[in-house]
Amino acid sequence: MILLRSATTPVGLVLALVLAPGIVSAQVGHAPGRSPFQDIPKGHTVTAIGGLIQGSGGRFGIAPHDGTAFGIRYDIRTASAIQMGISVAQATLERVIVDPFVEVENRVSGPLDQTVTFAEFDLQFNVTGGKSWRRLAPFVGVGGGLTFAGRTAADTSGFNFGRKFYFAPHAGVRVFVTDRLHLRTEARLAFWKVQYPDSFTREPPLQPGTPSAPNAVIPDMRVSEWTATPWFQVGLAYSFSP
Repeated sequence: MILLRSATTPVGLVLALVLAPGIVSAQVGHAPGRSPFQDIPKGHTVTAIGGLIQGSGGRFGIAPHDGTAFGIRYDIRTASAIQMGISVAQATLERVIVDPFVEVENRVSGPLDQTVTFAEFDLQFNVTGGKSWRRLAPFVGVGGGLTFAGRTAADTSGFNFGRKFYFAPHAGVRVFVTDRLHLRTEARLAFWKVQYPDSFTREPPLQPGTPSAPNAVIPDMRVSEWTATPWFQVGLAYSFSP
């Protein structure tokens, strides 16, 4: 009753007029047609992807690096902020050859091309949840998978990149052209372990060194290393419901 009586006084009327717009605005928010947030439909997405792989190829440049990759990706959004995906991509990359059996000055040759296939499972967190903001939907995630690479006939050292596990944290943004069509861009960093052959630890028959001045490719016996390979991707995606 006190509140009702105060509202009938001049001061109460002024307060009511001042506070009413703010209360209404807080309750209503943006008009549906003017909100910068739009729902992202749940369902499935197929994306054609292409990218640029960089990196150094390890200490000696013999692991595949520097080239282009193209493939396809399939995603399903299981929750507002989480989605899972699988992808397959084939890359044409460069590498050099290190021959541990010849003179030091003739040891390195190349570069030459090597084809590598990537099969990956991906877990993605959508920063804006189940909505886009002004048609933008940023994300972070991590992928893990296997590489498949054939042997290089010209390499007689025993090195084989072959089948390797890798993981790739990434971040990017989706740009929604329509509710079902969007562009996807991402920057990723792929990590894999490079294992060097035992021949790299031995002295070359054509130019053996000495204990104080060895000529082996790897005189310190460190025959493995983890490498970080930058990988940039873009894609055109189409979403659909089952």
